Amino acid sequence: MKSRSLMTLVAMVFAAWGLGGPRTNSAVSATLDSPVGGPAPAAGSRPLILGVAHMALKTNSIASARQFYGRVLGFQEASSLLNPLTGRPDGVCFKVNDHQYIEVYPGLKDPSEDRLLHIAFETSNARRLAEYLAGHGVKVSPLQSDAEGNLSFTLHDADEHPMEFAEYIPTSLSGRGMGKFLGPERISERIIHVGVTVGDEAAANRLYQDILGYRDIWHGGMTDDRTDWVDMRVPDGKDWLEYMLNVHDPSPRTLGVMHHMSLGVPSVAEAYKTAVGRGYQSKEKPQIGRDGKWQYNLYDPDLTRVEVMEPKPVEKPCCSPILD
Repeated sequence: MKSRSLMTLVAMVFAAWGLGGPRTNSAVSATLDSPVGGPAPAAGSRPLILGVAHMALKTNSIASARQFYGRVLGFQEASSLLNPLTGRPDGVCFKVNDHQYIEVYPGLKDPSEDRLLHIAFETSNARRLAEYLAGHGVKVSPLQSDAEGNLSFTLHDADEHPMEFAEYIPTSLSGRGMGKFLGPERISERIIHVGVTVGDEAAANRLYQDILGYRDIWHGGMTDDRTDWVDMRVPDGKDWLEYMLNVHDPSPRTLGVMHHMSLGVPSVAEAYKTAVGRGYQSKEKPQIGRDGKWQYNLYDPDLTRVEVMEPKPVEKPCCSPILD
């Protein structure tokens, strides 16, 4: 009965997030069965942008990262990855679900460095998306095979954050690992959003909103009369990019708070209990955020924040309604 109840709870939370499971989308299935380049969209159109693919981070200790992401959060290692910092196969890929990963690479030399290497979003057709962006005056890198063997390219947004767009390829590590490395120890089965600092909201919107089609689904602040966060949902999925506004000369600790990822969970209370039970020394407790949702913050050994969050508000959100 306990196992059945847990499965029911997981099904309920995916339904609440608007999904039948992690990244269920017919376009995704079609892409995985298609040759490199995927099915071509109509001329001049933007290919699908389906959701968060991965977040890549730097660490000064792979052993400590394994303890946090592997032991505390319960994610299995799907593969070793070629490290863009060292050129060696010493990166570690922690699998959240078949379409989402956390990549961690050794090479953090200074605690004041930004631990964020890049954020990646999944697209149905990387080649066409690169062409679409170039046609709108956005500078993109050459198309290449990324660390997992998927077809990808990178751009730098208005705040110089490297943003990668990846198309999953059947012969890649991701494609060959479908259905594998998905143990029951996972504290979450989905990355629901990622956050980055944004200095100029209008400049960010020119790329993410006007060109790529992301849309504002909620904005809020520390007080009701200000905006510190803007949630920009991908155009063809449920995940979102969170603008972290009003951040000036952040300390390493603050930068780790801002450049974060959020994991969707059925119960924050259970996630908290699990993390502490696995040895995580918690300085924070679960709380209801300004968006009215239960949430809880953990921090990896290099101070990157990992937020766990329930899908539905239990209180009225501040500042603006949450849009579907």
